[in-house]
Amino acid sequence: MPFAGKSLVVLFLSVVTAHAAESGAVPDPAATPSLVWAIPFLLLLAAIALLPQIRHSARWWEHNRNRLLVSLSLSAVICLYYLFRSHGMYGSEPGIAAVLSLLRHAILGDYFPFIVLLFSLFAISGGIRLTGDIPAHPMTNTLFLLLGSILANLIGTTGASMLLIRPLLQINSERKHVTHTVVFFIFLVSNIGGCLLPIGDPPLFLGYLRGVPFFWTMSLFAEWAVCVLLVLAVYWLIDHRAWRRESRNDISRDERAREPIRLAGGANFVLLAILVLVMALFVPGQAIPGTRVIVPNIYLREWIQLALVGVSFWMTPKTVREANRFHLGPIKEVACIFFGIFITVQVPLEILKIKGPSLGLETPLQYFWATGILSSILDNAPTYLVFFETGGSLPPSGTMLGNLHTATAAISVPILQAISCGAVFMGALTYIGNGPNFMVRSMAEEAGIRMPSFLGYLGYSAIVLTPVFVVISFLFFI
Repeated sequence: MPFAGKSLVVLFLSVVTAHAAESGAVPDPAATPSLVWAIPFLLLLAAIALLPQIRHSARWWEHNRNRLLVSLSLSAVICLYYLFRSHGMYGSEPGIAAVLSLLRHAILGDYFPFIVLLFSLFAISGGIRLTGDIPAHPMTNTLFLLLGSILANLIGTTGASMLLIRPLLQINSERKHVTHTVVFFIFLVSNIGGCLLPIGDPPLFLGYLRGVPFFWTMSLFAEWAVCVLLVLAVYWLIDHRAWRRESRNDISRDERAREPIRLAGGANFVLLAILVLVMALFVPGQAIPGTRVIVPNIYLREWIQLALVGVSFWMTPKTVREANRFHLGPIKEVACIFFGIFITVQVPLEILKIKGPSLGLETPLQYFWATGILSSILDNAPTYLVFFETGGSLPPSGTMLGNLHTATAAISVPILQAISCGAVFMGALTYIGNGPNFMVRSMAEEAGIRMPSFLGYLGYSAIVLTPVFVVISFLFFI
């Protein structure tokens, strides 16, 4: 199934902007790339959205080698652009030096750390199996989604999604009308839920790396709670109506099919906790908190993550992963497509970085919607960093909340709150808004659930989420 790469784009921009800040290089506005060179990125997004829906191309697109072929071809166009343009990028020399700078940022700086983290969360959580079956009443499903929204902050949206989607599908296996439940699972567990800690969602983690205090995101609790509760209320109304449409036989089977909830592979929770600590403490080039030990820039954090994956496979009985129908198909799909997204998105991100300060954004409301809408298209992590830099360039805030002093700038707290919420919440608007979105869709379709197309999902999110985000705007950002 198609998997798109908003999370990859997020991490991609983070490395680029971080490197530019460290080197002191400021892009020359006169060297802004033409929008024509954003076409490869748009073509890749179009391929992700449309090729699976066209009868003659759907089967061809299912093969990862073809996805990789498309990614490599469009990436080659961008590499040729940087090779032959008359100026470098972010302080590099033009020509081959610019291409090497692009690849260093996109592949070594962003793609490798991102795919290792995603693979680690995917593999370790795949060794945990929750079994059991309880009646899939609307309130049962609602409470399950609430649990997932809380857990997403502790083990990340990817870890929570991979852990909980299987038991949710099992609980609802006797029901016919389940598609909406998976869609709301993506809304809440794969996106909105992970707003309270930096490990919950990639944009917040990037903010933490740039100096935002680890527990600052807890100040977003009110926005998180209102958004989660509103979406849950809408879900309960829809699921209650869907439950009443189920046949008597299906309801009867659902009531009779009761099994105690059991946990297998629970030791993997310890590995996930260690992984979270590693992500929070082992920041390359910075001292481990409480010590003078500097983390070397040799991918130490990534090697530790891969070692944890190895421990997970060693200690988890093979039968657990077999029962989970665990395989590497979804992560391979992510790897193939995200490779192209990391490279082709370089041009639109460079344009945003150069033009960002002149966009005329001044209020939290403007930052909330600008960050959110672009996050749903480009990926929330790099978009977060672009507007983080833009917000930090504004004059000091005169609000009661004042400014937050980070490693690179003093940014208005209301604007940082708007950027953070926009990036995390609106990652739910499209399948490409955040890494877990397509993975959940893929696993649901493997279970026999017919999921909406790319545009169908967009219609779902527009109808359900847009009014919720309007309420959030009026309550917190006006």
